[in-house]
Amino acid sequence: MDINIGIDESTRKDIAAGLSRLLADSYVLFLKTHNYHWNVTGPMFNSLHMMFEQQYTELFTAVDEIAERIRSLGELAPGSFKRFNQLSQIQEEQDTPDADTMIRNLIAGQEAVVKTAREVIKIADAANDEPTLDLLTQRMQVHEKTAWMLRSLLSK
Repeated sequence: MDINIGIDESTRKDIAAGLSRLLADSYVLFLKTHNYHWNVTGPMFNSLHMMFEQQYTELFTAVDEIAERIRSLGELAPGSFKRFNQLSQIQEEQDTPDADTMIRNLIAGQEAVVKTAREVIKIADAANDEPTLDLLTQRMQVHEKTAWMLRSLLSK
């Protein structure tokens, strides 16, 4: 059945493609954060272990919301590691860095998600797609705040 929500099919596809990049960035960041949660060591172990758990739990909920918005627009959500790696600007973690490097990598990941959301927001705004705008605004707020909190852990 055709979708008749006031956004033409071509624009829905463009928005969904942008959201697919956001989903991929979020999923790769989720995986990286979960990896760091398991493998962090050092004097800040307990606080970082708990902080990373809060962050990956929040990201896990977010990826579901993003994927469901893609489906609401009539498109299929990407759902494989291969596809996420193709779409994401965030690189998978291959090593186990020290805690300071983990924090710096997660800051970069949080900021990358914000930049992707800012790109998609332009398309959604032009289409008057308020549900997507709301989702993107919420995601940007979470990622900007998380990046700030992570930056606050660094001495420089």
